[in-house]
Amino acid sequence: MTATSSAPTDPPAVRLRPADLAGLASVGLRTRKLRAGLSGLGIAIGVAAIVAVLGLAASSKAVLLNEIQALGTNLLTVANGQTLTGSTAELPIAAPGMIARLPGVTHVEDTGTIDGISAYRSPLVPPVETNALTVAAASLGLPAVAGTSIAEGSYLNAATGREPVAVLGAQAAQLLGIDRIRPGERIWLCGSAACPAGGLWFYVTGILNPIPAAYAPEINSAVLVGFPAAEHYLGLDGHPSEIYVRTTPGNPAVTTQVDSLLGAQAWPENPGYVTVSQPSTALTAQADAEGALDTLFLGLGAVALLVGAIGVANIMLISVLERRSEIGLRRALGATRGQIRAQFLAEAILLAVTGGVTGVVIGAAATAAYAHGKHWPVVVPFEAWVGGLAAAIVIGALAGLLPAIRAARLSPTQALWSI
Repeated sequence: MTATSSAPTDPPAVRLRPADLAGLASVGLRTRKLRAGLSGLGIAIGVAAIVAVLGLAASSKAVLLNEIQALGTNLLTVANGQTLTGSTAELPIAAPGMIARLPGVTHVEDTGTIDGISAYRSPLVPPVETNALTVAAASLGLPAVAGTSIAEGSYLNAATGREPVAVLGAQAAQLLGIDRIRPGERIWLCGSAACPAGGLWFYVTGILNPIPAAYAPEINSAVLVGFPAAEHYLGLDGHPSEIYVRTTPGNPAVTTQVDSLLGAQAWPENPGYVTVSQPSTALTAQADAEGALDTLFLGLGAVALLVGAIGVANIMLISVLERRSEIGLRRALGATRGQIRAQFLAEAILLAVTGGVTGVVIGAAATAAYAHGKHWPVVVPFEAWVGGLAAAIVIGALAGLLPAIRAARLSPTQALWSI
C-alpha cells in the first residue's frame, strides 16, 4: 500500500485588526517625533487657516444679522440730493408730513443740519478744531425710529426742544470728552466766524447709544437740538436734511412699495433731487464683501494644505527608504503586501489627522480670541472643523498612497539587503 503525502501549504495570512493597524501606524510617528511634528505642521496651519476664516466669517455675519434683526429691515431714509447744477438740494418743509400719509408708513422722524454752526467743549477751544461734529435739529421721536436709545440722561421733549438744550450722539460725546451727564453739563455752540463773541451755551441732557454706521452715521457724530430751539437760537430755516421712515414691520413688500414712492412723495416737483436708501442693504452688502474676502483666505489655506500634503508625502517616502529592513523582516515573517501597504497608508493618514486636529484646535482658539476681543458671538461652523478634518484625511490618504505602494512592492530579499 502506497502512502500518500501532501505538499506543505502556506499558513493563511492573519488579518490585521484596526487596533493592531493603529499601533503599527503610530510606531513611525512615535520614533521620529520631531520629523512627524514638522511634517504635520503644514497640515495644521492649513486647517487652522480654514477653520479660523470660516469661524470669523460666521461670527462677523452673526453680528451683522443681529444688527439687522435689532434695527429691522423696514427703515428707509430720505436725504437731500443734488440739483442739476451740482448744488445741494433742500427738502421741502412739508416733506415729513407728506411721507407720513403713504400707506404702510408707521413712523416718520427727521433731522435738519445747521450749516455754519459748530460744537465745542468751551469757548477756549480754537474755532478750527471742530472734530468734524455737526449740529442738527431733531424731531422728538427720533431715537426709536433711527434705531437707538438713550444711554445717559434723557432725550428732548416738548419743553426742552424749545430751549438751549442738546443731546449728543455717541461719537460726539466721546469727541467732546463727555461720558456721563452731570448737573450743569454744557457745551459751546457758535459759528466759526462769530466765535467766541456770538456763541451760546447749550445744556447737555442726554447721550445716545451708538448706531451701526450703515444705518445712521450722521446721528452718531451729531449734536442734536430741538427744531424750535434751532430756529430761534441758531437760525435754522426749518428744512429737513434727513428723514427716517419706518414701514410696517415684517412685510418686505410694503417696504419695497414705499421705497419706490418716497422720492415723488417727499418732493413731487423734483423727485430726482431726493436720495432714498434702505440702510439694511448696506449691511447685507458688507456681509457679501466679507464673503468675497473670505474666499481669498480660504484659497491661502488650501495652498497651505497642499504644502502640508507634499511634506507628508516626502516624509513618508523617506520613511520607506529608511525602514526597508523593517519591511523585509515583516514580509519574511508572513506580512502580505496589502498589510504593508495598509500600514504605511494608515501612518500617513494618522500623521495628517494629528495635524488636522491640531489645526482645528488652533483655528477655533484664534476665532474665539478675536471674537472675544471684538465682543462678537463666537461661532465655529460645523462645516469648518468637520471639513478641516475631512480635508486632512483625504490629503493624508493621497500623500501616503505612493509611499505605501512602493513599500508594498519591496520583496523580502531586496528589503533585507539593507541590514
